[in-house]
Amino acid sequence: MMYKDIFAQFPQRKVMVLGDLMLDHYIWGNVERISQEAPVPILEAAREEYRLGGAANVALNLRSLGAEVCLVGIYGEDAAAEEMREILANAGIPSDSLLTVPTRRSTLKTRVMARNQQMVRIDYEDSSIVNSAVEEQLIEIIERQLPGCDALIIEDYDKGLMTPALIASAIASAQKAGIPVTVDPKYRHFFHYREVDLFKPNFSELQNSIGKILPDEESFLAAASELRKDLAVNYLVVTRGALGMSIFSDGEVRHLPTVAREVFDVSGAGDTVISVLTLAWISGASIDQAAKIANHAAGVVCGKRGTAVVSIAEILESLNEQG
Repeated sequence: MMYKDIFAQFPQRKVMVLGDLMLDHYIWGNVERISQEAPVPILEAAREEYRLGGAANVALNLRSLGAEVCLVGIYGEDAAAEEMREILANAGIPSDSLLTVPTRRSTLKTRVMARNQQMVRIDYEDSSIVNSAVEEQLIEIIERQLPGCDALIIEDYDKGLMTPALIASAIASAQKAGIPVTVDPKYRHFFHYREVDLFKPNFSELQNSIGKILPDEESFLAAASELRKDLAVNYLVVTRGALGMSIFSDGEVRHLPTVAREVFDVSGAGDTVISVLTLAWISGASIDQAAKIANHAAGVVCGKRGTAVVSIAEILESLNEQG
């Protein structure tokens, strides 16, 4: 299938994104002197910026590519939640499937940046497991909204939203509706994502979750193949930083080298990969084509500062330049 034909299908697709919402706060400035109060640099702040992170960034990536999005998650009753709702509204992403939990703090990550160098990151979050009442409300939302979608992306950042019961219910609902499930996992529930269509850990998540150091290509290939078999997933896609990504399917392994020309910031690159990979795949691309498109999309966002999204035009430019 031609790339232009795949991209032409993006506006016809609707994707549910379920996962941990985050708000990224950037303070940009310059450092010219050291404080007399302590041996620390003084940042002369020039500007501030808020960007969506986590599952919200996955939703924003999808929307920037033309797809319709149903975003399911939770946030608190605070300024960070208000900022998220405003950014989502401006992007055309509805907030009606998001739950406000007044007792919970929204996840906010503040990064202090001197030119292109991150000086410090401050995290405000509540990573406790959600209670059964919230869990039940989310399950009801998923069961009601999912049949109108073309795919389910689960974006798990270990912030307490994804419980074993919620994971099992979401996957069962998707399977009942005949909707593919793709997953970007973290550590806490890594092995709960069984029998999904596509599972996309990065190398560090894979290595840490199986509890083995993988010092060479042979050990990596063996461990990844075993993991795919154990989880009974159709496709295992492992992102490997400078080594690109590896795709595992029935008896086959393919490797795609990285296409990042200049790496400014890897923040959100995983969000871009799962969103583009899923959207391209449900738009008619083969898994190898979808992975190639996602690989180029990740290369583009790594060349941007801060959590970023990518456009179809940027992906096409990268594909045309690097093949």
